[in-house]
Amino acid sequence: MKTKKVTFADIAKYTGFSKTTISRYFNDPDSLTLENQQKIADALDALDYKENKVGRILASGRTEFIGLIIPNLYMHYYSEMLNQILATYETYGYKFLVFAGNEKADVERKYIEELMAYNIEGMIVLSPTIPSDELASYNVPVVGIEREDRYISSVNTDNYMGGVQAASLLRKSDCDILIHVNGNIPDTSPASGRIKGFVDVCEEYNVPYELILTHLGNTFEKNRNKIEEIVALLEKKYPDKKKGIFMPNDTHANVLLNYLFQKYGKLPETYQIIGFDNSPISREAVIPTSTVGQQISLIANEAMKILSDQMEERKKRRPAPLKEPVHKIIPPILIRRETTA
Repeated sequence: MKTKKVTFADIAKYTGFSKTTISRYFNDPDSLTLENQQKIADALDALDYKENKVGRILASGRTEFIGLIIPNLYMHYYSEMLNQILATYETYGYKFLVFAGNEKADVERKYIEELMAYNIEGMIVLSPTIPSDELASYNVPVVGIEREDRYISSVNTDNYMGGVQAASLLRKSDCDILIHVNGNIPDTSPASGRIKGFVDVCEEYNVPYELILTHLGNTFEKNRNKIEEIVALLEKKYPDKKKGIFMPNDTHANVLLNYLFQKYGKLPETYQIIGFDNSPISREAVIPTSTVGQQISLIANEAMKILSDQMEERKKRRPAPLKEPVHKIIPPILIRRETTA
């Protein structure tokens, strides 16, 4: 038999409150005393009330949607971060509308317009393309992850410490030359700290080093071609030296490892490799790869906590807006595996 749908009138009759009071419970709960909120909550449980989400959205304008913009799904870090952010639904109850921007500012702006049309309550942005002052101008709470964040709240790994950890491990692996491959990253990007940490260790201990700062691309084909060029360059410059290579992420570290395996049938003794992220590919590679582990699950949960606090504050009758963005730094964890001695 079809179960009768419980209405606001049924809840009002059960509790003795007016339908207006019941409506306020759903759309403006802060306007009720905690005691009355509890009475209505108990009634919902007793009546086995099933909420009409569409009706609530139309009545309150609150969608419980969060916009999520990531650069791409090729990098294993972004796909794992997406997985962890989506998993926060069980804790916070917010749903996500996800777009991949692919480093195209005009496309990302269209995505944001689309998200605003859905009346999102907040945004999490991993893509670095749109500057933070522009993101802040949309007048919804925004949290950035591993991107420029002057005008928005953010959660980032301690990238400088990550660079120190990577260089220190390669130095202790008796490498003759340390090489860090990365993009030509602006100082405003948190990832620039990896370069600085790497350089500081090399210079402190008088270790020969080289920076190769070039865009490696966001597809396998571009990665493979660029890394093949880099290997040819290194073997010409340092043919018999033990080369310690710090790659910018685990995806690129895995492409390098696979290329060397296909070229030599093994990882040559003249190569040591460490990646960055501790995304699943680092464990699943042909040889498990050493990496500077970003605590991806913790970062995702901290980002949602900061965003949720800001969104919930806005729902109060007298919200207290943030005076300054909130910035959270998460320490990395060095993970030694078989690609470093």
